[in-house]
Amino acid sequence: MSLSRSPSPRRGGGWSSPGLTIGTGSSRGSSPQRGFQDTANSSTSSGNGAFYPNGSPTIAGAGPGNGNNHVSWASAKSKSDRIVGYPSFSTRNNGFFSRQRRKISASLPRFRVNSVLDYSEKEKLGRGRWSLGGPRDMPLRARIRTLLAAIIRKRRFRYLFLLLLTFLFWLFFSTSIMQSYRGSRIGGGKKIVMVVGSNLGGGVMEWKGAREWAIERDSLKNKRKYVKRWGYDLEIVNMVTKKRYAHEWREGWEKVDAIRQALRRYPEAEWFWWLDLHTYIMEPTYSIQSHLLDHLDSTTYRDINFYNPLNITHPPTTPYLDPLSLSSTGDGKPSSINIILTQDCSGFNLGSFIVRRSAWTERLLDMWWDPVFYEQKHLAWEHKEQDSLAHLYTNQPWIRPHVAFAPQRRMNSFPAGACGDGTDRRFHYQRKDRDFLVNMAGCEWGRDCWGEMYYYRELGYFLNRTWWERFKEGLADIFWTMIGRPQKKRF
Repeated sequence: MSLSRSPSPRRGGGWSSPGLTIGTGSSRGSSPQRGFQDTANSSTSSGNGAFYPNGSPTIAGAGPGNGNNHVSWASAKSKSDRIVGYPSFSTRNNGFFSRQRRKISASLPRFRVNSVLDYSEKEKLGRGRWSLGGPRDMPLRARIRTLLAAIIRKRRFRYLFLLLLTFLFWLFFSTSIMQSYRGSRIGGGKKIVMVVGSNLGGGVMEWKGAREWAIERDSLKNKRKYVKRWGYDLEIVNMVTKKRYAHEWREGWEKVDAIRQALRRYPEAEWFWWLDLHTYIMEPTYSIQSHLLDHLDSTTYRDINFYNPLNITHPPTTPYLDPLSLSSTGDGKPSSINIILTQDCSGFNLGSFIVRRSAWTERLLDMWWDPVFYEQKHLAWEHKEQDSLAHLYTNQPWIRPHVAFAPQRRMNSFPAGACGDGTDRRFHYQRKDRDFLVNMAGCEWGRDCWGEMYYYRELGYFLNRTWWERFKEGLADIFWTMIGRPQKKRF
C-alpha cells in the first residue's frame, strides 16, 4: 500500500511541523530547524546519546550575544501570557464622535442572511424543566402545575384562535341566542302574552285617515319590537266597531272578551298584559318581569286607601264576611294577586293592566262580560269597562283580596294634558326618571293623538341610542359647530 508521505527519516518518527517549530535564527533559507537531534552523532550533543529538542536541553540560548538566537521555555511562556492578556478587540478612533457612532450602529437592527452567530453557552437555570432529582421528587401539585404550563405554552396559539372564534360567535349570534333563551320556559318569556287592541273603530263610525294609520303602524311596531326582544307572545285584537244588538254598541267591553279568548289560545301562559293602541313603551330595555312581576310585594299595594280617588270604603264592614274579605290587604302574599291595574285622577284606568291565569280570573271575566252590564249600564257608565270594574270592586267583596294596584307611572304614565294641564308627578311622564310606558289616554278628545305619538316615539329613540349612535351624533355636532352652523337640540 502506497503512503501519501515517505517514512520519517528520524529515529523517533514523525515529521517536524513548520508552524510549531522555533525559527533557527538564520536568514538564508526557509527550511525549518530539526525538531530533535541525536546528541550522540551531532556536534551539539553532550556525548551521552540523549535526544534534546533542537539539539540542546534548552530551546534557546539567552540573549543577543548568543549566535544561535534560541529562546528559553520561561521567556516563551511569559511572551505567551502577554499575548493572551491583550484585549481581543481594540478599536482605533476612540474619540467622542466615534463612540457615539458605535452606539448608534449597535442599536440598529441587524439583518444577517445565512450567517453563523457565535452564541454563548445556553443558560442552565432549570426553568420549565424537571428538578435535578427528577419528577418523582417534586410534589404532585408542582408536577401538575408544571405540566399544565408546558401544555399552555405549546397550545397558546390554539387558545388565542379559539378565543377569537368565541368572540365572533358572540358578536353575530348573541342577540338571537338571548332572544331564544328569553322566549323559552326557562327564560320566562312563554309565561307572558301581550294583548293589543288595534284598528279602533275600523272606519265604521268615522273615516280612518292617514294619521290613524300612522298611529297604528308606530304603536304596533313598538310592541312587536318589544316582544321580540324579550320572547313574549303578541296577540293583536281587531277592535272594529260591531253592532251586537239593535239598541247598543259594546265595543268598550271588547277587551274583556279578547282576554278570555287569549286564555284559551295560550294555555301555557300565566300573565296576560293588555295595552291600548295609544300606548308607547319608552324603555324597551325593561322586561315586565324585572320591572314589575318579580317584585309584586314592593311594586304594588293592596290597600286602596293609599290612593283612593273614587272614595271607595275599604275594607268592607259587613259582619258576615270572612276574615280574608275583611282584611285591607288580603292575605298579603304576592301569589294571591290575580289582577294588577293603576288609578289615575278619575279612578281605575285599564289602558295598561295585567291579569294572571286562575279560576278566580275566569270567574271575574265571566261576570265582567255579563250582558247585564253592557246592556243596562253602557249609557250610564262613561268609561265603560273601567266603570264596570269599579262597580264590581265596590260591591263584590270576594274581588278585593286578589286585586293589586301599581303606581301609575310604573306601567301607565300620562302625557301632559291628561289629568290636567300640569305635570303632576303622580300621573305624568317624567323623562329624568325614565318611565316605562306612556298612555295617551283621551287624546281623541281635543288633543293631537298623532302629534303625541310622534313626540314620544322620537324621544324613545333619542333616550335609547346605542353608544355608536351617540358617537356619530357627537361628531356631527362638532362638525356643524366648527363651520359655524350649530344644530338645534331636539330634546
